[in-house]
Formats: sequence, structure tokens, C-alpha cells
Amino acid sequence: MVSLFEKLFEFQKRIHQILFSWIPFSLGDLLYILLGILLIYLIIKLFRKKTRSNSLFKILIVLNIVYFIYQIFWGMLYFQTPIIAKLPKTEVTLEVRKALALEYLEKSKATRKLVNEDKNGVFVIKDLHAIQQEILNQQKTLPTFITQKKSSDTNSFKPSLFGKTMSFTGILGYYNPFTAEAQFNAELPSSYLPFTLSHESSHQLGFAREQEANFIGYLIGVHSKNPELRYSTEYFTLKSLLNSIVEDDEKFVKTALGNYSEEMKRDRLNERKFIAEHQGYLNDFFGFTNNLFLKSNQQEGAITYSYFIDLLVRYKSMYIK
Repeated sequence: MVSLFEKLFEFQKRIHQILFSWIPFSLGDLLYILLGILLIYLIIKLFRKKTRSNSLFKILIVLNIVYFIYQIFWGMLYFQTPIIAKLPKTEVTLEVRKALALEYLEKSKATRKLVNEDKNGVFVIKDLHAIQQEILNQQKTLPTFITQKKSSDTNSFKPSLFGKTMSFTGILGYYNPFTAEAQFNAELPSSYLPFTLSHESSHQLGFAREQEANFIGYLIGVHSKNPELRYSTEYFTLKSLLNSIVEDDEKFVKTALGNYSEEMKRDRLNERKFIAEHQGYLNDFFGFTNNLFLKSNQQEGAITYSYFIDLLVRYKSMYIK
């Protein structure tokens, strides 16, 4: 049954990309705005006795239609065979995670020297379109034992119309299943952005689970010849590993952070500044609701990195003798 929805996903994605990819702005965001206006209008009519029953009926119809389309276009993909079932079993020990953290620390330090900086010495993206094209190219190189999903040459990356709001929610990007657009927050620090694009492109391939999209994003970026994409991927991997270690060995994490190159320290400071400037109740609210959404779709919460780390360790174990 799930394979049927996978085929349906590929079909609708191809059609939607043909129809919508050429539009220079996010059509999906515009549809959400129009849907929001419609619902607000119907909710207002709920307070009028004459139109209450009719408005309630229309609200239920609209919500059910949206939910039904979401499920057949996207929701059923959460029931695909997990990637972890395709990788060898291995013990995810603290020592293994530490070794990988040190490996990606050195890789990040080396790749960081290859990217551009702004006047403050912070990593800045030179060519965003080149990164997007590289992601599409790298999709074709994914290991066939992990996925045989069809890649696309169509660039459907779109900066979200809600960029400023997204900055206050902690949401870096999202995939719109109604238009097959990979939305991203264009205001993100450059250290976040390339991997965010890679992550959202993984959703475009049909990987619904968040941590699996992280893993596919990792595979897309880690071997890239584009240093901006590779650095963002290596840096994300390093941060994920350190986050998985900190509760077990805080001293190790502090030492690793101290061993960041000066360039990486500036990038980290820039990220922390961005986060601090966008903290607030909206961030807390969306963090809470996003956790509920993830768990309702049989996933871990947003702050949990263990599944991605499990996938990473299992994958890396295949190449360690």
C-alpha cells in the first residue's frame, strides 16, 4: 500500500514542479495565506447566528479536504521502510561518537578555509544558485542500497514569504507537499543555509521523516565538491555529534568547542547571535507544536538527534575495517 503512495508522490511532484517551479515566489506560501484568510472569514461568520451552522460546515469541509490531500500527497510517506533497516547493526557507543566528532571537527576546520567571509570574518555564501544546482546533482550519486528514488533536475527551491516570522519560530525551512516547493528562510546565517537546502531537497525526494532527511542531506553534502555545501554539512554533523555527547561528557564537548578554528568560532558566534535576536514566545510555541507534530508522525522530537546519529554511525561503520 505504501508503495502506491510513493508512486503517487513521484507523479504529483513531477507535475507540480512543471507547473510551479518557474514561478519566482513561493506559491505554496501564498496558498497558505489565502487558506488562512478563508478560515478567518468563516470563523468570523461563526459568531453570527444566521450563518453559524453553514460556516461550521464549510470549515469542516475545508479542513477535511486539506487533510485528505496532505495525507495522500505526503502523510503516508511516514510509513515507508525506515532507512535504518537498510544499514548494518552496530553499537552506537560514546567512544564511536567522540571519534566521529573529532573527525568532523578536523574536516570542518579544513573546509572552512575554502569558503568566503564577510567583513566581520563570518562565512558568507558566494553563489546560492550554485549550491542548489550542486544539491540536485548530488542527489544522483546517493547509494542505491539506501534509496532508488528518482532525482530531479528541476530547481524548486523557494525563499519563504514568511522568512522574518520563521526566524522567530526556529523553523529553518519546510517542504510544501501541495506545490512540491522546498521552502527556506533566506535570513538564516550562511552556516545554516546550504545544509537546510540539502535537508529540504531530501524531503523533495520523498523522505518524510525529519532525521532521515538530515541523513540524506548529509549524504548529499558530505562528498560535494562545493566547499560551501560541504562545510555546512560537516559543521551540522559536528554539532549533531556534540549535542549527542554533551550529556555524557560535557568536558569533551567544551574541549571540542575550544578547538574550533578561529573562523569556526566566528561562525558559531554569529549563529548564537542570530538565535538570541530571535528568541521569544513564538519560538517556544512553534518548538512545542513542532515536537507534537513530529511525535504524531512516529518521529522523535525536534531536539533529539539520536536517530540521525544512529544512521550516521551505522553508515560509517560500513567503511571502517
